[in-house]
Amino acid sequence: MPESPLAGRSRTRLHTILALGLAFILVSACNASDKSGALPVYPPGVTNDAITIGSSLALEGHAGYLGSQILHGALSFISHVNDQGGINGRRIKLISYDDGYDPPRCMVNTQKLIVEDNVFALFNYVGTPTTVKIIPIVTEARIPLVGMFTGASALRQPLNRYLINIRASYYQEIQAAVRYMVNQLNLRKVAVFYQYDAYGFDGLKGTELALKENNLTPVATGAYTRGTLRVEEALTRIMASGAQAVVMIGTYGPCAEFIHLARKRGYAGIFHNVSFVGPDELARRLNREEKGVIVTQVVPPPEPSSGGGKLWGVEEYLKLLKQYYPDDSPNFVSLEGYINARVLVEGLKRVGRDISREGFIDGLESIQNYDLGIANPLSFSPVDHQGLEKVYFTIIRNGKFVLTDETGITGLY
Repeated sequence: MPESPLAGRSRTRLHTILALGLAFILVSACNASDKSGALPVYPPGVTNDAITIGSSLALEGHAGYLGSQILHGALSFISHVNDQGGINGRRIKLISYDDGYDPPRCMVNTQKLIVEDNVFALFNYVGTPTTVKIIPIVTEARIPLVGMFTGASALRQPLNRYLINIRASYYQEIQAAVRYMVNQLNLRKVAVFYQYDAYGFDGLKGTELALKENNLTPVATGAYTRGTLRVEEALTRIMASGAQAVVMIGTYGPCAEFIHLARKRGYAGIFHNVSFVGPDELARRLNREEKGVIVTQVVPPPEPSSGGGKLWGVEEYLKLLKQYYPDDSPNFVSLEGYINARVLVEGLKRVGRDISREGFIDGLESIQNYDLGIANPLSFSPVDHQGLEKVYFTIIRNGKFVLTDETGITGLY
């Protein structure tokens, strides 16, 4: 039976559509190949010449000093690397959002960085209450989070493949301080002043554990609300207990206020602050009220080397900070940011040109006894995601925190 003209035209039209569709696919593929240079498909946040990293941290408000300084320290080294041509032909782009040290804002920022900005990794988050809230997001997205400015145990235990801690923990800082107070100064009455959130609770638990080693418990505890300076109630409770020393888990504003009021009321005991307090800003606010104030640090003092044991990493930090942020004064917080960036870059170097998130983590886990120029080698492994272990004791001298050993603290009390 002969084919009808209508059927023939339909089949011809179908063939034409199929041919045009095939031609469109081929042209699109050729264009894509031309634009990409026939390179393989890259993971999120990576292009032929850039790697995009994301950060949520406090840039304004009551913890703004901490976020701005750790960011400047990191960007000093990242800018230096970019000016040298980047890593394996790619420059690092850092997108940072202000979260005001507020957990809900940090969660929103993190989701935006992952979903909208499509970053390769997260970096330099500041604070316990903000960072612990995003652990489920990080785990679900399988995105690396590197160099958090917090020593919280929740970021260390249980081990999470996607969380890469660089600094020593709060437990290590507090344990070192409490051991000294109890074993060297023979103090038995230790109180805890803490921020009423995940950060403070972690420090409170760390102090309880450290005291338990010596069959002791806190003689008193007192808390304040994050973002406020309302410390009077806590101070009254702690002074009434007869505490000989106070472990302080807070930020520079409330801790300085507590020390001011305590000294004004005649308290003569020791104050110990963990590194997150922001020691340089704390010293500025104390205004020469120096006696009896200790801060444990997780990085050495940001001062030029003198005598033996030159710390070339600190010297490089000082040089780069002056080059890229000439208006900033060197400080412990931005030095930690610089160190975090050094570790980030080393991990990116080790993964090579064929980059992936999982390969990046593998690269970090391969770092062993890496010299950062701070006389404190860094190591990771598949079962250990905290790179540094050392705790430094510092005391205030002439308005600045300076390094000392435990024997140098004896005259404080």
